[in-house]
Amino acid sequence: MKQKGDDTAFFGQPKGLSTLFFTEMWERFSYYGMRAILLFYMYYAVNKGGLGMNEVTAASIMAIYGSLVYLSSTVGGWLSDRIWGSRKTVFIGGILIMFGHIVLSLPLGTGALYGSIALIVAGTGLLKPNVSDMVGGLYSPEDRRRDAGFSMFVFGINLGSAIAPWLVPWAADGFGFHAFGTETNFHAGFSLAAIGMLFGLIQYYRGGKKYLATDSNKANDPISHEELQAIIKKTLIAIVLLAIILIVMFMLGQLNINNIISLITILAIAIPIYYFVIMLHSDKVTKVERSRVLAYIPLFIAAAIFWGIEESGSVVLALFAEQRTVLHIGSWHFAAANFQTLNPVFIMILTPVFVWLWGHWKKQPTAPSKFAIGLVFAGLSYAWMALPGMLHGTDGRVSPFWLVGSWFIVEIAEMLISPIGLSVTTKLAPKAFQSQMMSMWFLADATGQAINSQIVKYYSANTETQYFLIVGLVSVIFGVIMMILSKRIHALMAGID
Repeated sequence: MKQKGDDTAFFGQPKGLSTLFFTEMWERFSYYGMRAILLFYMYYAVNKGGLGMNEVTAASIMAIYGSLVYLSSTVGGWLSDRIWGSRKTVFIGGILIMFGHIVLSLPLGTGALYGSIALIVAGTGLLKPNVSDMVGGLYSPEDRRRDAGFSMFVFGINLGSAIAPWLVPWAADGFGFHAFGTETNFHAGFSLAAIGMLFGLIQYYRGGKKYLATDSNKANDPISHEELQAIIKKTLIAIVLLAIILIVMFMLGQLNINNIISLITILAIAIPIYYFVIMLHSDKVTKVERSRVLAYIPLFIAAAIFWGIEESGSVVLALFAEQRTVLHIGSWHFAAANFQTLNPVFIMILTPVFVWLWGHWKKQPTAPSKFAIGLVFAGLSYAWMALPGMLHGTDGRVSPFWLVGSWFIVEIAEMLISPIGLSVTTKLAPKAFQSQMMSMWFLADATGQAINSQIVKYYSANTETQYFLIVGLVSVIFGVIMMILSKRIHALMAGID
């Protein structure tokens, strides 16, 4: 019988990694293509093709949108573990994402924006945690290729993400010919994002049958009729409570987008706390697994801080690119949206370096130590962004290389945290909570972006320098604290490296 370690058909990795690699590549093309232009679509004036929103509100919506995308992963993980299995859950999620981009491609104003957000949030929640969980399922626990495999998977994510910020804004600009008039036709760009997700679905459907494990069609922990009844009751109670809260807000005249964003922020912080409590007290979790969940708590906090900085590329750094950056180098002119490609490009450059490093470094730092170093680098990327304001003031435009430098620094942090975090999450996950534990990794991103939706309100030209310095310093301090505690955290991991 062929063992997992015997499959080396995809550059020394299992063939199934190829299917998941390209599926996620196209999904990220659609998401990051949309994200590259969405902030500008929201706050550009109507006569420029936008919705004419207040800039601060648009930035908060952008951040909370990112939070909701990852917050919904808790539902996707649960549905996979208890009802559908990961393969079916991913396919349904991809369909919802595609329709979300289709809705956004229609010129139907703010209603289409919120409808699209709902569809993409639901779809990404179904897709992302389960694709990553299936990557982990390609390897046995002791397979040394695991970290390298996750690094290659992240490379695929970033390949799609790198192409999208060029092609989607190009489509929105009339394919370079202003074919749709003087204003930007954002809807053409959103249409291209929908096509990208269609390609991902085709890849997944064709490759899944051939190369993915048959047990991915089954739930890890099938739900019983009694448990389902209890879940339905809890869901109805939650819906009623939410309705009551919204009604009270409406009666008090407080039902507005800013207060809804604040409500979602509270949920984004409360839900991971709830999940940790459930796992730590579950009868299905062994003593060793409980210790590993405890070890995961500081890793989760570190990840939330990191993602709060990293994900600001589509919010604070996007505003900086549009308003404070010289948008040409010599005769080469480019759009502010094109800067979104820096994140994935640097990841693709650094991934082979770190794949080689983790494969050949015998006495490499533990996962908690890598997280700690990553936090320091993340903080330094923001400290770097404080320098233009300190040196030149905040009134004029500065060289685009400031943004290039900041993204390079934060991507070193991402290489120390993101693939390692994906890998260690699958290894620390209790058996009964495999996909749901994967959801916790994405909840860290949700928490970081939810906090961003609140603090981004304090970003402006007048506060630019202080904003970058304070947020950067918080990350560095937490990194130092985590380095001090790294040995204790590693001991709680109970044999997991």
